[in-house]
Amino acid sequence: MQDSVVVEPSLGASRLRKTRFELPTVAVATAIYGGFLAWSWYFTVLPLWLAAGIGAVLIAWHGSLQHETIHGHPTPWRAVNALVGSLPLSLWIPYPLYRASHILHHRYAGRYLTDPGRDPESFYLPPQKLAALPQIGRSLAQANCTFAGRMLIGPLLSIGTFFELERRALRRGGWPRLRMWAAHSIGVAAVLGWVVGICHIPAVVYLALVVYPGTSLSLVRSFAEHRANADPGLRTAVVEANPVLALVFLNNNLHIAHHHRPSVPWYELPALWRNLRVSDQGQRAAGAGMVYRGGYLEIVRRYLLRPVIRIGQPAWGEHKT
Repeated sequence: MQDSVVVEPSLGASRLRKTRFELPTVAVATAIYGGFLAWSWYFTVLPLWLAAGIGAVLIAWHGSLQHETIHGHPTPWRAVNALVGSLPLSLWIPYPLYRASHILHHRYAGRYLTDPGRDPESFYLPPQKLAALPQIGRSLAQANCTFAGRMLIGPLLSIGTFFELERRALRRGGWPRLRMWAAHSIGVAAVLGWVVGICHIPAVVYLALVVYPGTSLSLVRSFAEHRANADPGLRTAVVEANPVLALVFLNNNLHIAHHHRPSVPWYELPALWRNLRVSDQGQRAAGAGMVYRGGYLEIVRRYLLRPVIRIGQPAWGEHKT
């Protein structure tokens, strides 16, 4: 993640479609928040492995819901959508920063996807930054490009990098950024007040056995969704996941469809992908190895210990825009 910002870049076309409530997304939000309340209330009577597993899935599912709200769902009003998505169940990232960063990721119609200088969600590193890393840093960055590494150390690297960038930004920023963090802190206090104070889940258990693996599960989706290519149209992938994971990810695993029309709600993405799958765009993506028809099992088989990308930024001759 690149240095985060608080400004709100335009969503472009995704702002144009909202004219109605989306009951499927409202139902998902109700299931997530209702499930979280029930899960936390009964946490101590469940076996720890089961309680932690359910909690991790809820954290990842909530992250998918936040992504939907950023793209203008489920209501016509941005403030209401932000209210739906802003409760920090995962604790670590303020919703406005996630929103601003993700909107930047979608700018320029994909021309700068994977470019670490322009795409805040790129896992590539510029050559000078990579060269400046100590050997342990380069080894960790490379390990983070394998599936096993992304699951084990991905959350640590992502969260650690985020807080380091924010530490620098706070030194430069003024009252608006401090106000944003103050609001986020209130949300974190509310979540921990319920989880720790009322439901008596130890904070270390919530952080280590729920938030951390929940973030790992979220990183399963983003693991193979973008790859550098000289053709900007071949930088986005689709993983044809099983129905359970597809629901947890709210079909954002159909990432070609999502980038093709970012304003489309999650429950319409499968139909959009079925059309794109047989189109020239879908066939070209499949030919470039950007369609994983074996789902996440195929991802694991290919990249468990093998990097999905080379961490160094590709030469611009290989990565033209």
